[in-house]
Amino acid sequence: MPLRTLSDPNYLPALDRRFALEQPAIGLGAGDTPPRILLLYGSLRERSYSRLCVEEAARLLRFFGADVRIFDPSALPLPDQVAGDDHPAVHELRELSMWSEGQVWCSPERHGQITGIMKLQIDHLPLSMGGMRPTQGRTLAVMQVSAGSQSFNSVNTLRILGRWMRMVTIPNQSSVAKAFEEFDEAGRMKPSSYYDRIVDVMEEMVRFTVLLRPHAAQLVARYSERKDQGVPIDATTDLSSIATAPQRSS
Repeated sequence: MPLRTLSDPNYLPALDRRFALEQPAIGLGAGDTPPRILLLYGSLRERSYSRLCVEEAARLLRFFGADVRIFDPSALPLPDQVAGDDHPAVHELRELSMWSEGQVWCSPERHGQITGIMKLQIDHLPLSMGGMRPTQGRTLAVMQVSAGSQSFNSVNTLRILGRWMRMVTIPNQSSVAKAFEEFDEAGRMKPSSYYDRIVDVMEEMVRFTVLLRPHAAQLVARYSERKDQGVPIDATTDLSSIATAPQRSS
């Protein structure tokens, strides 16, 4: 199965728990079940810093009360390489995307852009699939790692892709410069302002996901699609007509 196992999921050595909220989304919406977050990374290197960042993010999301899955892209074929995308890794990615309420995308910056591995995963996610929407209405957090000085080319591209996939990209983001200096030999991120920013992003991600959860279906309900499908408004269930109806004076 193309899922990564998260080692030491509860071990957060760089997190100062005196300042960390374990329920950052309390009071924002329906919180009866943990927010479901899918995390994607953009490198297949043995010591992949985008993967290490995603793993740190996943541990933090767990701390904040989320249910997390990390997709392993190593088995994905190229788009159109398999007829009808009939490949188990493609099916798994799409099922995970359908399962998710929010996603975290982290790519290295290579030649000033996201990597092919990162784009490959997004290219395998259709806007619509058998009447279902694998990405639309979901929240999105974007991150990047760089070998050199800090850059925002990859997160900017991921924002564009998130908009194209009709996702709600949260305001905060993370860009880790000289990522090779930010992790210890065990692959754990050292305490730093870069780590603190990832904490901020994941905290915000949980809040936005819980806040939008009750409204996800309504946010992607579209006039053009209703028109194309020939589905008129049901006056008996259309609350908007009640809210906007003129009030009679007594």
